[in-house]
Amino acid sequence: MIPVLIDCDTGIDDALALIYLVALHKRGEIQLFGATTTAGNVDVKQTAINTRWVLDQCGLADIPVLAGQPEPKHVPLVTTPETHGDHGLGYINPGHVEIPEGDWKQLWKEHLSNPETKLIVTGPATNLAEFGPVENVTLMGGTYLYPGNTTPTAEWNTWVDPHGAKEAFAAAQKPITVCSLGVTEQFTLNPDILSTLINTLGSQPIAEHLPEMLRFYFEFHEVQGEGYLAQIHDLLTCMIALDKIPFSGREVTVDVEADSPLMRGTTVADIRGHWGKPANAFLVETADIEAAHAELLRAVE
Repeated sequence: MIPVLIDCDTGIDDALALIYLVALHKRGEIQLFGATTTAGNVDVKQTAINTRWVLDQCGLADIPVLAGQPEPKHVPLVTTPETHGDHGLGYINPGHVEIPEGDWKQLWKEHLSNPETKLIVTGPATNLAEFGPVENVTLMGGTYLYPGNTTPTAEWNTWVDPHGAKEAFAAAQKPITVCSLGVTEQFTLNPDILSTLINTLGSQPIAEHLPEMLRFYFEFHEVQGEGYLAQIHDLLTCMIALDKIPFSGREVTVDVEADSPLMRGTTVADIRGHWGKPANAFLVETADIEAAHAELLRAVE
């Protein structure tokens, strides 16, 4: 079993990533040791509530959930209710959920001392920057030679905490696997695929909530001109992190513009080696999307 920690800012696509990880955990393919949360799609208290609620709805009440850093490193927190809803889960309100007090850093220290443990970061890199270098990490964030979804040049996670992303890349001792917007936007769900997923989940309690979670996300993407569908960035990131689908990329040096108001959160990859610095990222450039859809259904079956 592959040991796994996830660090997320649970909105709708993070929730689907959690469902997928639960499925792999129950199949005995991974051991999900815990989830920590950052502020991003909603505030850190709500991301922890959402994460706990999703895991509970999937029958994993014993997996610890701890809230991480409450704010980005050096900029005010901005959330995105227009994308994920007031509570982060579309039209679903998970209500009051108890989140026990605990030290998220201690959870990381305990499990990341094992170099085989995979840390999957699907929210802003705030906790990663605060903790320091991690040997085996996959990050959803940034956009490279591809339009941003928050500004013309910036992806949401990196824009929310640009200093966190910049510090994480600067401190990396081994290349961070980077799943950027140009790759993750390719993995989408539509109502037909959602229906198949719900039918495959069967009597699992989370299944009855998916229509209202995804309906919000479908409507958001339709307003954005993408069509009545949903881009599921974080789920694809988990599949790549766990080597569950074919993908390709290259090692590069990455830096992040953190201080320019106009270019905040812009990620730059030195593909031709102009900077003469060691690679700090493995930039994923292609992923087998058809295989990803098949993998999701295989896992939850």
